[in-house]
Amino acid sequence: MKNSPKIAIQASLAELNSLQAEQVLDYIKGLLQKPRKTRDYYEFKRKALNEIRQALNTNGGLKMTA
Repeated sequence: MKNSPKIAIQASLAELNSLQAEQVLDYIKGLLQKPRKTRDYYEFKRKALNEIRQALNTNGGLKMTA
C-alpha cells in the first residue's frame, strides 16, 4: 500500500507530547529554511575550477614531491 509510510508517520506524530511535537516542528522548519545553492554559486564554482585547471596546465601540471 502506497500510503502506509504516511499513515505510520501520522500515527507516530499523534503519540508525541507537546514538547516533542514542537521539537519535531522546529527540526522540520530548520530543514526547510536552509539556504539553497543558487545558479550564481554554481557559475562561480565552474569559473573557479576552470581557473584552477588553467593554472595547473600552464605550470606543467601538478608535480608531486616526496
